[in-house]
Amino acid sequence: MQKTTAKLIATFFYAGLMKPAPGTWGTLAALPVAWLLHLIGGPIALTGATIVAYYLGLKATEAYTAGSDNHDPGEVVIDEVVGMWITLFPVSFGAKMMGADILALYPGWIVGFLAFRFFDITKLGPIGTADRRGDATGVMLDDVYAGIAAAITVILAAYGVHAFMM
Repeated sequence: MQKTTAKLIATFFYAGLMKPAPGTWGTLAALPVAWLLHLIGGPIALTGATIVAYYLGLKATEAYTAGSDNHDPGEVVIDEVVGMWITLFPVSFGAKMMGADILALYPGWIVGFLAFRFFDITKLGPIGTADRRGDATGVMLDDVYAGIAAAITVILAAYGVHAFMM
């Protein structure tokens, strides 16, 4: 992969070049694209795009960081995009299952965003273990794990609201 293409993908169309907190900007940039993917093809499109983004992100991160001592520079945010999209799986599947507008489930978006950023920043348990691998797989995998943890948080929050407040 060419360096310019790798930079475009790794920074998620240069969202990772925004300062401060490029990881947060990358996570925010993932949101409208997730919404668009859901509109185009529901949770299947979001899931498929997540798988494609993971593999493209892995290759782009490898190419972008080749020859550098820093295996996870801040501007590489394709991993945050993948993690945030995983976080939104319950929202997308829930909207599809209920025939609801995905934006009507905005509490899930908010909880998901906050939970994902929490797990991505704190790197608890296997998230930190993956991050410490020191390679492109670790860069991508820690955000996959953070996305899974955040998706579980979204499910538990939705359950709590529906079971105890409605």
